Amino acid sequence: MDHHLHYAVIDIHRVTAYCGSSCVFRDFSLTLEAGSSIAIIGPNGSGKTTLMKLLSRDLYPVADPGSHIRIFGKEQWNVWDLRTRLGIVSHDLQHNYLSGAGGIQVILSGIYASIDTWQNQQFSTADLQKAEAIMENLGIGALKHRAFGAMSTGQQRRCLLGRALINNPEALLLDEPTTGLDLRSTFQYIETLRQLLKSGKTVILVTHHIHEIPPEIQRVVLIKEGRIVNDGNKVDVLTSKSLSDLFDYSLQVISLNGYFQVVPDTEDSTFMRTTVNF
Repeated sequence: MDHHLHYAVIDIHRVTAYCGSSCVFRDFSLTLEAGSSIAIIGPNGSGKTTLMKLLSRDLYPVADPGSHIRIFGKEQWNVWDLRTRLGIVSHDLQHNYLSGAGGIQVILSGIYASIDTWQNQQFSTADLQKAEAIMENLGIGALKHRAFGAMSTGQQRRCLLGRALINNPEALLLDEPTTGLDLRSTFQYIETLRQLLKSGKTVILVTHHIHEIPPEIQRVVLIKEGRIVNDGNKVDVLTSKSLSDLFDYSLQVISLNGYFQVVPDTEDSTFMRTTVNF
């Protein structure tokens, strides 16, 4: 397939999906055109993880002739082929990682979309040079031989981003990438993300942290109880009212330098009442 920007990276149409016995999505649709990026925001339990799993093919929707999930214009994928085009960074991956793998192995494992590298996988000199260049770009050049388990959370997160970048994927799927990072590491990570966005990468950012959305991502989708409750330009979507409704809590939105943040709306009488009861 040619890689021109006229197909949707994601085309989810009227999908129903279960997690175990509970129905997470019913008649769910979402489209993302190539060349644009998106942030998907929702509280825990809203369906964000299920959505990630549908996109990474770890979960399949209920078979229905009227529904489909197309990624890069295709419904049927060999999972390994898909993962070379859609780079995935998730918290689960970090937990599953072999803590003994060295930094360069973590990056190289992305070539075969495997966890760690195995004896039978061949890496060319070009692969090694590419991995080293990615590590330098991400500021982790010194961690080539550091065991993954001996790295800080921020260093691990950068390694996993490097792993996702080794195949030069067209799109990146990031699942709450700054969870567990301190402020400095968080903003360094976001800065790296901004560089990738500026270079033209399509990014799908799934999070409940409003401050994680880089200024370059303009489209925000709010998801609650398996439904899209808001979808549009972030200036219109990230309002005090819409986020208060999303999280069932009275919130006030602050915007500065293209970033958004929320604080509790302490002027609100219901908030005051609940605090008095403690």
